[in-house]
Amino acid sequence: MAISIDGISLGNLDNYITDTKLVESEKTDTFSDVLSAMMDSVNETNDLQNAAQEAEIQFALGESENTHDLLIAQAKASVALQYTVAVRDKVVEAYKEIMQMQV
Repeated sequence: MAISIDGISLGNLDNYITDTKLVESEKTDTFSDVLSAMMDSVNETNDLQNAAQEAEIQFALGESENTHDLLIAQAKASVALQYTVAVRDKVVEAYKEIMQMQV
């Protein structure tokens, strides 16, 4: 069934609705999936922090003279840490909101 809105044809709307429902049904994440993804993010942040610290040590010891690599490692670590803290803040905020709900 072709539907036209203001002269714009949407084509077969039934296929669009079926495809949309299929995509929505694939988005069911369990708590363990979300927790696993968050732990992976924390581990990645830790790895980036360690890499930045190692780059600082190498630069301080004179083993590396490339300041660009040092700045890139520090920037990656900083952005990852900011992201992790932002996610943590949202989780704490959601927890507080849930705890304030009346049963």
